[in-house]
Amino acid sequence: MAIASVNPATGETLCEFDELTDLAVEEKLAVAAKAFSLHRGLPFSDRALILHKAAQILEQELESFARTMTLEMGKPIGAAGDEVRKCATVCRYYAENGERFLEDEPAQTSAARSFVRWEPLGPVLAIMPWNFPFWQVFRFAAPALMAGNVGLLKHAANVPQCALAIEDIFRRAGAAPGVFQTLLIGAERVEAIIKDQRVKAVTLTGSDRAGSEVAAMAGRELKKCVLELGGSDPFIVMPSADLDAALTTALKARTLNNGQSCIAAKRFLIAESIFDEFVRQFVERMRGLKVGDPLEETTAIGPLATPAIRDGVDEQVQKSIAAGAKLLLGGRPIDGPGNFYPPTVLAEIPRNSPAYNEEIFGPVALFFPVRDAAAAIELANDSCFGLGASAWTCDANEQKLFISELEAGMVFINAMVASDPRLPFGGVKRSGYGRELGSLGIREFMNAKTIFIGREAAG
Repeated sequence: MAIASVNPATGETLCEFDELTDLAVEEKLAVAAKAFSLHRGLPFSDRALILHKAAQILEQELESFARTMTLEMGKPIGAAGDEVRKCATVCRYYAENGERFLEDEPAQTSAARSFVRWEPLGPVLAIMPWNFPFWQVFRFAAPALMAGNVGLLKHAANVPQCALAIEDIFRRAGAAPGVFQTLLIGAERVEAIIKDQRVKAVTLTGSDRAGSEVAAMAGRELKKCVLELGGSDPFIVMPSADLDAALTTALKARTLNNGQSCIAAKRFLIAESIFDEFVRQFVERMRGLKVGDPLEETTAIGPLATPAIRDGVDEQVQKSIAAGAKLLLGGRPIDGPGNFYPPTVLAEIPRNSPAYNEEIFGPVALFFPVRDAAAAIELANDSCFGLGASAWTCDANEQKLFISELEAGMVFINAMVASDPRLPFGGVKRSGYGRELGSLGIREFMNAKTIFIGREAAG
């Protein structure tokens, strides 16, 4: 089966790649196992050099990598450049901090000496999505490689050029053959790789459905699994908030990456006293966004990644309207070539509609009035997802309430939910488990080996 790279703005097939044969996959697995035995033995300083060089390549060739992203999955070119820069940042962060995060941890016991030592597990399979085709990979790869693991990337089928470019970056950065490899294969062949005893762990970023399937596969093999799944993040605004800042951020939080982000603000929970005016200004600003060619710097919203994604978003919107939701803006695919969907706003959303219960992966904002902070928390938590939450208030008691009561892996107060190399990233409920980034992220695929020395050796 050919794996195709298709421009979502035009429908043009850019290039095609043959799927790897079983023999080719076997060779890559063998190389990965051999590479691990060597890579884990490198001093941290040598591994850090690889990441520093990768960061340098990313920055030197930023325009080329950004263009590849935009052509393959439709990300506006400015955002694509920002993504490349962020990848360089995460490489440098772990190059500079990885050794410190993995130092032996002394423990006070009855032993002469006892401590915890962090040791890498081996080849890790990373199943990555198309929406942040560089960042999602680098936020796994930088800590994993710094820790001494090696990576096998099964990227989304619609971004093969991005996948191959990332493999080439690590090769040129000095990583030995097999330290980071791309597997151009279909999803139906993932299970066999998870079952392979040379693969020691799995990480997936994707939908909750995909996460459930991969977790079941990994569970049967008793292999460590980290899942970063979907979200239906609430964006809460209380009367005491800086409303202009909240509006500006709300617009960005819903339309970033054409609305295709797991941590995008999707449900806007606005205090009743400010609801009508907030919605009015939000709709006005959404109406002014330019939809079009993602290669143009002035474009705010480009095409959705595939026709199926565009059609799926439209189906959710139409079913929600049929169930009683009120359409305030947009609501129909844009005619012509490409997978374009306009900025869309829904209100008066009933509980029995897709807009209430499902994640909508496109530029669709959902508005709900709430009486007070307690009502906002109740509605925010009325979801099977629990990835991130953003709450806007200048009331100290409300801030404490949101921090303690919102069911999410991440709570941002007066700020947009975003990933940061310095902070752990992940969710609860059907948004997954495990953490990426920060000191926790680098320890996910490590053996926390307990060392107990009852009596020290003489000499």
